[in-house]
Amino acid sequence: MIRVVIADDQAVVRGGLRLILESQEDITVVGEAADGIAALELIRELHPDVVLMDIRMPELDGIAATRRVAQTGASTHVLVLTTYDMDESVYDALKAGAAGFLLKTASPQRLIEATRVVATGESLLAPEVTRRLVDRFVAGVRPGGPTRAPELADLTARELEVLELIARGLSNAEIGGALYVSDGTVKTHVTRILAKLGLRDRVQAVVLAYECGLVEPGATR
Repeated sequence: MIRVVIADDQAVVRGGLRLILESQEDITVVGEAADGIAALELIRELHPDVVLMDIRMPELDGIAATRRVAQTGASTHVLVLTTYDMDESVYDALKAGAAGFLLKTASPQRLIEATRVVATGESLLAPEVTRRLVDRFVAGVRPGGPTRAPELADLTARELEVLELIARGLSNAEIGGALYVSDGTVKTHVTRILAKLGLRDRVQAVVLAYECGLVEPGATR
């Protein structure tokens, strides 16, 4: 059973999200919070698998709350909810440790699927939206390419290839096809990349790849 906490300052939104999620046999909403402070208290008390986190909330906003969740090392995964796909704060949330983000205009089925994906520990990367965010808000990409980025110095040539493909929005299966290796091999590479770079998940790997110049804004597959 996937245990979810909903954090949003609008009661009607929380109610709607609860109805959608609890229509599924494998998902249950264990708590609701109207602000970031209350959300953190529920996370500490209930240890949910997923938190649906609104960005704009009183007391403590969703970005700050997400950062605190990541800093505690909690197993709870944060799925950020936002109204606008070009909101700069979404990018900030990804850097803070969110496992992904979802537009509030998404369909009920998309919400359900996103919750299930994030609950497994995977990141919700919507390539078309993530790319637009990174294109707009990643500033100061370092000249000279990835060889000039100390963060990437410990990666092997193959790991750099895998990281670049992650940043371009490819799934593990697509990366395996591009490099002619198995899904298991790709997963091993991803695990090692995250460990070497000290990253929480694939979303943060995408951010770092752009910031270090491994992938340039506007790049496509």
